[in-house]
Amino acid sequence: MQLPVQSQSTLYTEPWEAGAGPEDLVAVARAADAVGFAYLACCDHVAVPRRLAPAMSTVWYDPVATLAHLAAVTGRARLLSHVAVVGLRHPLLTAKQYATLDHLSGGRLILGVGAGHVPEEFEALGVDFERRGAVLDEVIDALRAALGPEEFPEHHGTYYAFAGLGQRPRPAQPHVPVWVGGSSAAAVRRAALKGDGWLPQGDPRDRLARKITRIRRLREEAGLDGPYTVGAITEPLYVGRPGWDVGRRTLAGAPEEIAESLRAYRALGVDQIQVRFRSRSRAELVEQIGVFGVEVAPRLD
Repeated sequence: MQLPVQSQSTLYTEPWEAGAGPEDLVAVARAADAVGFAYLACCDHVAVPRRLAPAMSTVWYDPVATLAHLAAVTGRARLLSHVAVVGLRHPLLTAKQYATLDHLSGGRLILGVGAGHVPEEFEALGVDFERRGAVLDEVIDALRAALGPEEFPEHHGTYYAFAGLGQRPRPAQPHVPVWVGGSSAAAVRRAALKGDGWLPQGDPRDRLARKITRIRRLREEAGLDGPYTVGAITEPLYVGRPGWDVGRRTLAGAPEEIAESLRAYRALGVDQIQVRFRSRSRAELVEQIGVFGVEVAPRLD
């Protein structure tokens, strides 16, 4: 699941999150870890321009700092950046941060990457917004090298070049999975050819099958046959019969009803689903996570 509190866009934030803080984030992360959630995810924005702040807010925790903090208070769940706008930073800096996170967490990192969408953010950091796609393509290659087993990684590209520069600690994992986010045609192609997985940006179910088919075809044409993880973000969920307005898009009902609906994602070719629960408080969210983990998740297999 994408964690609450750490990002507070009006598209998905619940009112109670405005007054929440680190202790709430830790409580939710521990609840998800305890019932077997596969990963905990955090977003990435360095700075939000004033024109977008009313919709996006300016509350965006740093993903490396946040995931490192949560790594220390959880024991099993993977730690996903969903997504890190890695084109905003030099790949050696990104590699140092995330290699350390993987080392400290005992190999729990999944590096989710994306192109970004806020021009002012790129301009402030001196990065060309118009070339962000090409830059991201190269940064992924550079990160593959910098997060690999070599103490002195090497990369020679159009935008970045490095050699003879050592970085330790190395990641605990021999191969850090890189999942590519985004739903544009370019993002889907990038996910197919550059990633170990795809993180769609909230595509409705009726659009997923076509894009998944394209990913499979692109990988087959390129001769790529390694492990690959297709994700999806589900509709908002509420386990049980809510006594309040949870919105018309929310899947609500008995555990088997929700499980039956979510099982349909597998038929579309989805390997993992990211869930979000409607809630009016931290206590209600923690309760929803627990009920889902015990009553719904076992019915998905």
